[in-house]
This record gives sequence, structure tokens and C-alpha cells, in this order.
Amino acid sequence: MDSPSRPDGDARTRRGPDAGGLVLLLLPALAVVWVLFGGGLALGLVQALGYLPVAGLGELSWGHFARVLTDPDFIRSLLLTFYIAGTSTSIAAGISILTALLLASLVERSRVIHFMFQVPLTVPHLVIAVAAVFMLAPAGLFSRAAVALGWIQTSADFPLLINDTWGVGIILTYVWKEVPFITMMILAVLRQSGNALLDVGRTLKASPWQRFRYITLPTIFPAVGAASLIVFAYTFGAFEVPFLLGRTYPMTLPVWAYKNYSDIDLLARPEGIATGIVIALVVMLAVVLAQMLTKAARKRGVIL
Repeated sequence: MDSPSRPDGDARTRRGPDAGGLVLLLLPALAVVWVLFGGGLALGLVQALGYLPVAGLGELSWGHFARVLTDPDFIRSLLLTFYIAGTSTSIAAGISILTALLLASLVERSRVIHFMFQVPLTVPHLVIAVAAVFMLAPAGLFSRAAVALGWIQTSADFPLLINDTWGVGIILTYVWKEVPFITMMILAVLRQSGNALLDVGRTLKASPWQRFRYITLPTIFPAVGAASLIVFAYTFGAFEVPFLLGRTYPMTLPVWAYKNYSDIDLLARPEGIATGIVIALVVMLAVVLAQMLTKAARKRGVIL
């Protein structure tokens, strides 16, 4: 006797829209991306190659890229940008892992903690940069508090954290802003599958370190990698924070690109655009490498 048919059918036999239907559904969004991003990138590349009629440039060449890549100031700015983006991302990821592990059991019980970690996500980086100036400057809030507590004699004794050589103020700003973002990504993974896997580890008599090494880290690695990638990509191409908190020399690459692009000498504009394209290429390369490493780690079941 035939079994009664279900109105909704078997989930395994139901088919979604074909490739053509998906393309049609995504076409409006893809069109906006192609026109705004693709068109802007193409226009920037043409101008970086030297086609800028308003400045009297009408011949395409790689000369502007060559001058940018061989400029000692560009090399210093590139190294500084890598240092700030890499350091702030590494510190934020490390703090986020520890914080997520500590809060994994508390977030389910306390909505206040969850809300507190979401607050920094809604604050723009520009607002945080301005707040950092008022707090970390030699005459800022922390300096005055240290004087009032007797830790230092005058504000001049307060360590230089704004416009300093090592970009401490920039790094602290990025870390404070990005730790909640990475922490929320890790907590979502831990709440979904981390606790169940840890229970299995306890059943198998695994030590706390073994559970952390062989269960927790492989579980959260894709989330940490994806979130860290987003943070690195943003901090590498961010402009407002290093512009307000960084030194005038050497500058980060986004600030250096803005300086050349906004120069009154229009002949410097192609070099500024070329620098921006270099920034985009570095971010795209980081995305590809991160995806390759994450895929390899998932296949091997190890942490690279």
C-alpha cells in the first residue's frame, strides 16, 4: 500500500531555484556592486595609469606605480600600516579568545554582559578616535587622573600615546573597538557546538588543556580567522583613526594616499590613486590567503 503523500514533499527532493533564477534574484544587488565598485575601480586604475586630462595627462603608463613602489616614504608607510593592522588584529584576537572562553557560560545567564559587548559595535571609529584624543593626550583625562592620584608630577611625565612612534593610541583604539566584534563571533560558535563537544571531551577523560587544544581551538578557528580577516582588512585601509592619532611622518598608507590625492598639484593625484589600488590589492590578497589557510585547517583538522 502506498504511503500517503506529504503536502510539503520530501526535503531531499525539493529543489530550489536554478542558477538562472539565482542570477535574476541577485541581479539588482550585483548591478549596484558592479557599477559603484567596479566602475570606481576601473576609473581609478585608468587615472593611476596617468590618464588625467584635467592635469594635462593623456598617456597611459606604469610610471606612477613605479614611482610609488620605489619611493622610500611608501615603503615606510607600508611597513607602518602592516605593523598597526597586524598588531591590533593579533592583540584583539588574543583578548577575544580569552574573553569568549570566560563568558561562554555567563552570556546565557546575563543579558547585560551581552548588551555591554554590543555597545562598542554601534560606535563609529571616528567617535572612538576623538574620545581617544581626549583620554590619552598628554593633557587628557588619564593624564590628569594620574597627576591627581600622585602617580606622576606633571602632565609632561605622562607617556606619549598620541602621535607617537609606535602608534600605541591607534592600536589601543582598534583593539577596544574590535574586541567585542571578534568576541561575539566566537561566542556564537561556542554556544552552537562548543559546549556539546566539550562534554564529549570530558566523557573521554580529556584534560582541560587537551579539550582546549583539540576541541575548542579547532571549533573556533574558522570564526577567529574570518573575524580577524575583517578586522585586518578594515584597519589596513582605515583612514580616520591614523589621521587623527598618527604622526605626520611616516604616515599610514591610507593617510599617505589621501595626502597625495588632495594635493594642490594635480600631478600627484595619480600617485595617490595608485597607492589606493595597492591598498586594495593587499586586502584582496589577505582575503585569498586567509580563505586558503582556513580551508586547509578544516581539511586537516589542525590549527595552522
